[in-house]
Amino acid sequence: MTGIELASWSFPVLLALIFIRVPIGLAMAVCGLVGAYFIYGSHAPILNQLKQVTYSTFSNYNLSVIPLFLLMGQFAALGGLSQALFKAAEAWVGHRKGGVAMAAIGACAGFGAICGSSLATAATMGQVALPELKRAGYSGALSTATLAAGGTLGILIPPSVVLVIYAILTEQNIAKLFLAAFIPGILAAVGYIIVISLYVRLKPGSAGSMPPMPMAERWKATFKVWPVLVIFLAVVGGIYTGIFTPTEGAAVGAFGTGVAAWAAGGINAKTLRNSIYGTAIATGMIFMIVLGAGLYNTFLALSQLPQELAQWVIGLGMSPWLVLTTVLVVYLLLGCVMDSLSMILLTIPIFFPMIMGLDFGMNPEETAIWFGILVLIVVEVGLITPPVGMNLFVINSMAKDTPITQTYRGVTPFVVSDLVRTAILAAFPAITLIALRMTS
Repeated sequence: MTGIELASWSFPVLLALIFIRVPIGLAMAVCGLVGAYFIYGSHAPILNQLKQVTYSTFSNYNLSVIPLFLLMGQFAALGGLSQALFKAAEAWVGHRKGGVAMAAIGACAGFGAICGSSLATAATMGQVALPELKRAGYSGALSTATLAAGGTLGILIPPSVVLVIYAILTEQNIAKLFLAAFIPGILAAVGYIIVISLYVRLKPGSAGSMPPMPMAERWKATFKVWPVLVIFLAVVGGIYTGIFTPTEGAAVGAFGTGVAAWAAGGINAKTLRNSIYGTAIATGMIFMIVLGAGLYNTFLALSQLPQELAQWVIGLGMSPWLVLTTVLVVYLLLGCVMDSLSMILLTIPIFFPMIMGLDFGMNPEETAIWFGILVLIVVEVGLITPPVGMNLFVINSMAKDTPITQTYRGVTPFVVSDLVRTAILAAFPAITLIALRMTS
């Protein structure tokens, strides 16, 4: 059996392992090592490969960004920043039709700017906003769907752990990727707010109402979110202007959120220990997936499948836009059964060379950044797509009185909004790249 045939058979085997609930990192590692063994025909190169891949993967300085961004999210939750963001948004729009749900979207966007994790954003904002939505008379379907969709803003609005992984895999500038994600992130939040506005008008019984808040109370609530703005500008602004590297920026952000949490009285010996412990668990899980993907992608490189596939697609003479559409559809289908990080690590080494070999009328850097944002968006859709939308399960587990089927129905309009936004950003790359071009 040739290397290409081995690599082709490895995909259904990998999906079968995932289906029987083998951890994704372990499944990729097993497929990679077994596949490499068949190519080498001996175990000695496999042991050497295991040593080299492990060292080269975890000696990458840029990976230290991940635990720091995760720690930022832990500290932000302890400091009450998520609650402050929600209260500020609720103060201004909570009295409008669907306003409390819109406030939840705004708060998710703000929290995502200092978190970088979708699941953390969904879980944290769910604890804050679900009781308020229920108290205001919102249906379980709309409440859970809103928070599940809003949680996806955690990986779309910079800083983003998934964007960091993409930058490392494709050797792109992290700061430029963060900058390019701004407008798509804002469009996502606006799209979700439009969905809520239409939803509550088509289903009037799905949302209650609350009295408007006095202007003085609104400004008071708004003032409490100043730490979020300062931390966000310090981290993202500092990274882009070159004041410090992404890793240094993540450290500054973690320190800043830690100070904010301490000032708010949210940090003591116990909560600090729990935050570090929670960060370590999440980091270990992510790094295990990264290692498994490294071993599997090394096997794919040995098999020559990515290179042959890229050459084959280019040789077909197909329209680049048709190839791109096919790739994005594959991501949407994979999102139904895989988590976002696994999809990125598994597919980018295959799809990226293919896309970079096609002509979209842009220079290579712009193509790489634009494709990265599109991938991030469709991966985000996977987080709220049944049956394995992780955000859906996170939020639904908090709303015990809402059946998961109601959450599935409620999230459908948000998925449609995501698909429309993806089509717009794919058809008009300038929307994604305008911020880069204005600053270059």
